[in-house]
Amino acid sequence: MENPINTGSTNSAPGWERELLEKLAIESLKEQRLRRRWGIFFKLLFLVFILFSFYLFSDYRSAEMENPGRHTALVDINGTIESEGNASAHAIIPALNRAFSDSGSVAVILRINSPGGSPVQAGMINDEILRLRKQYPQKKLYVVVDEMCASGGYYIAAAADKIFVNKASIVGSIGVLMDSFGFTGLMDKVGVERRLMTAGENKGFMDPFSPQTAKQKAFSQEMLNEIHQQFIDVVRQGRGKRLKETPETFSGLFWVGSKAVEMGLADDFGTTASVARDVIEAEDIVDYTEKEGLPERVLKKFGASIGGGAISAMTKLNVPGIH
Repeated sequence: MENPINTGSTNSAPGWERELLEKLAIESLKEQRLRRRWGIFFKLLFLVFILFSFYLFSDYRSAEMENPGRHTALVDINGTIESEGNASAHAIIPALNRAFSDSGSVAVILRINSPGGSPVQAGMINDEILRLRKQYPQKKLYVVVDEMCASGGYYIAAAADKIFVNKASIVGSIGVLMDSFGFTGLMDKVGVERRLMTAGENKGFMDPFSPQTAKQKAFSQEMLNEIHQQFIDVVRQGRGKRLKETPETFSGLFWVGSKAVEMGLADDFGTTASVARDVIEAEDIVDYTEKEGLPERVLKKFGASIGGGAISAMTKLNVPGIH
C-alpha cells in the first residue's frame, strides 16, 4: 500500500519549482528593464550636459569676439571645394563678410589647403572677395597657402592682394576636368543590354552605360574649354603683370612654392603667423571660420550624414571640376 504522505509531497514539488522559477524570471526581467531605463536616463543626461556645455562655450567665444581689439582676421578653406561642407561658398562667404566688417580687423588672411573642386563655388568666393576688397579698400586680403592651393583653390587665391606660400607647397593646376566611366564594352561581353528611354536626343548624355557620340564628346570639350578660359581670365586679372606666362602656365601642371614664386603665381614665402606679424603688423589673430557644430558632429558619428552622402554620391550628375 502506497504512503499517501509521500505521494502528496512528490506531486506538489514540481508545481512549486515552476512557480518559483517563474517568479525569479519575472523579477530578473523587471531588473533588466530597470537597468536599461536608468542607462538610457544617464545617457540622455550626459548628452544634455554636453549640449549645455557647448552652448556655454559658444556664448563665451561669442562674447570673447565682440571686442577682440586690433587684430588680423583669419578664414580657413580646407579640403575639397564643393556645394556642401566647410569649404563651400555658403560657409566661406559669411565668414569673409564678418572678417572684413569687423572694425577691429586690420587685414584678412585666407588660409588655403585645397586640391580644388567646383568651379561654381570657387567662382562665387572669388567674386565675393573682389566685392569686399572694393567695399573695404583699406583692408588687404592675403592668401597663405598651407600644403596645397591647386585648381579651384588657386581660382580663389587669384583674387587676393598677395599670395604667400611655403617652398614645398603645391600651387597651380590651372585646368578643368570632367570624368566618368564607360561600361559599354564590358556589357557587350557579358551580354547585358542597356534599356534607356529618353525624350530628347541628348538627354542620356554622359550615361556611363551608353556609348558616347563624337558630337557629344565635342560638346563636352567645348564646355570645358569655356570654363578653362574663365579660369585663365580670373588668374590674369588677379595676378596682372606679376604673372610670368609660359606655354605651361595654363596647361594644368602644378609646381612647388619656390617655383610658383618664380613664375609669378605667388608673391613670397610666409606663414599665417609671419604674415600677421611682419606684413600686417597685427600679431593677434582671430579666426572667423565657420566651424562645424556639435549637432552635425553627433549626426555624423551615428552615421546619419554617411547615408545621405552615399545617396547624394549615387545621384550626382557628372559636372566639371577644377581639382
